[in-house]
Amino acid sequence: MEDFWCEVESIKESSEDGSEEATLLEFKPADEGELEAEWLQDVGLSTLISGAEEEDGQALLSTLTRTQAAAVQKRYNTYTQTLRKKNKHTVRDVRDIFGTNDSSPTFETVPVSPVPSNGIQLPGQKPVWKSVSSNSCLDCGLDKGSPSITEELSYEVSFSESITIFAKTQEWSKNQRFKKEDSALPKFIVRKSRFGLTDVGDLSPEDMKKIRYLSLIELTAFYDALGVELKRNRAERVRGRENGLFGVPLTILLENDQKKVPGIKVPLIFQKLLLKLEETGLETEGILRVPGSASRVKNLHQELEAKFYEDTFDWDQVRNNDAAGLLKMFIRELPSPLFTVEYLPAFITLVEKISKIKLQLQALHLLIMLLPEANRDTAKAFLQFLKKVVANEGKNKMNLWNVSMIVAPNLFIYKGKRANQQEMQAAATTAHIVRLLIRYQDILWTVPSFLISQVRKTNEAAMNNSKRQLMFDKGVRKLLRRKTMERERPERPESDIPEGVIRVYAPLHSKVSMAIQLNSQTKAKDILARFHCENSRGSSQNTRGQIQSLHEIGGNIGQHCLDPDAYMLDVYRANPQAEWVIKPKAS
Repeated sequence: MEDFWCEVESIKESSEDGSEEATLLEFKPADEGELEAEWLQDVGLSTLISGAEEEDGQALLSTLTRTQAAAVQKRYNTYTQTLRKKNKHTVRDVRDIFGTNDSSPTFETVPVSPVPSNGIQLPGQKPVWKSVSSNSCLDCGLDKGSPSITEELSYEVSFSESITIFAKTQEWSKNQRFKKEDSALPKFIVRKSRFGLTDVGDLSPEDMKKIRYLSLIELTAFYDALGVELKRNRAERVRGRENGLFGVPLTILLENDQKKVPGIKVPLIFQKLLLKLEETGLETEGILRVPGSASRVKNLHQELEAKFYEDTFDWDQVRNNDAAGLLKMFIRELPSPLFTVEYLPAFITLVEKISKIKLQLQALHLLIMLLPEANRDTAKAFLQFLKKVVANEGKNKMNLWNVSMIVAPNLFIYKGKRANQQEMQAAATTAHIVRLLIRYQDILWTVPSFLISQVRKTNEAAMNNSKRQLMFDKGVRKLLRRKTMERERPERPESDIPEGVIRVYAPLHSKVSMAIQLNSQTKAKDILARFHCENSRGSSQNTRGQIQSLHEIGGNIGQHCLDPDAYMLDVYRANPQAEWVIKPKAS
């Protein structure tokens, strides 16, 4: 624990030196009813509070699994009971929403089952956890000291539904010691389904918003199934600076940076600090652990604020340990923690209340899905750098546990907060969380396929609701009848498009479209290869040097960049109304 507390003392010294503003986030007390109301709003179910018949809320409710529905109903019951006690106003009875005569949810829920290799779902089938040896999967584990047994994770079924044995987990003993060896962590792989794997950047912002709704519902249901309370902070956020580099909210910093570099997802100053360390600091002994000069870091901080955007800052003058100090300072000075104020208690709980690494990983996975886009992208860049630091352990003497111990207080201790006896255990707890984040980052930034399946069903339900609403609109029906009589050409019958044939568009290629006959073995990469072959001679200047990907657009998904190993016939059958476009993948 020495590294952890040395880092805490270093943070205090830099704060007392005045190089960091010791602004604390202030917490507002809230009663249970208010917290539940906020929860319902955060999962996209504000319709249950307002009483309005909003299509999005109804569509979301119709796609919930049994455990997810129970979690929603539990929070709504608490909310309504609190309001009745306060005699504020008449609220909707839970039976009016869930269509039940008792406290158990009986509205239609969606069973989520694993999909076998033939693409047919088997109701009631449970996820498989077994030893494997295959290349068609996402391998997540450091080779050095890794255990011989590898566990396969199936993300075809919701985590809360997969908990078959209910047993309340015991809180870690205050004397609990985490095993520091890398081999103490199991090696997990995620088997690719026939739909392939989907990174968080592969979905449209609209669909990722639904992923966040569903992730919070699923996380709550998951904790409920384990008998663990999901705690959230309710913070009154301190407004950060609106310009500059340090102490600026990520969203504002990115807005400013995007004026210089459109589409950028990670702040420029953060990228530059990472690049500096990757180029010259990965082999520096004690990098991250050995602090730089406090006075030099303070001067560099001030100079960066004045010269960075003018491109006049001299990076050659920055020593590696000073660059590491600036990197950690950037993270600490964020007005809101990188992993958000609201869910920091949930990060702590997943280690203190859940003993199995597999279950910790599932909870952590859902928490990553909950992060705002700017936080998630910045955290990913940071963790990728930390993984490179660990990979150079032979020269920099920084193993996974050392790095985790140093980084933890910068991520999980509020500015100006003083350590107490309870934080002795929290030190090991937060270090273990960072260790999981570094070790399993490739898994954690992959969207669980069961959530994507629920997003598809939510979009379909919303479209069906819209169609029904249109049919009840007499004016629209009358207009449609007139237009039907006046139309000059009939619509193309569905039989004109043979089953299993898709038309793929490639607007940046010389050959812009092609009809593709799919079979059970056609993968997305096969279609990309065919276009590349057809356009190899007359390829457009716009496509040279760019990595092209096949995108599924429309139908029951907003936009989905497909895994090259996705079996196209399965994707087509899941979304027959989609358009298929080849274009560069968003970086």
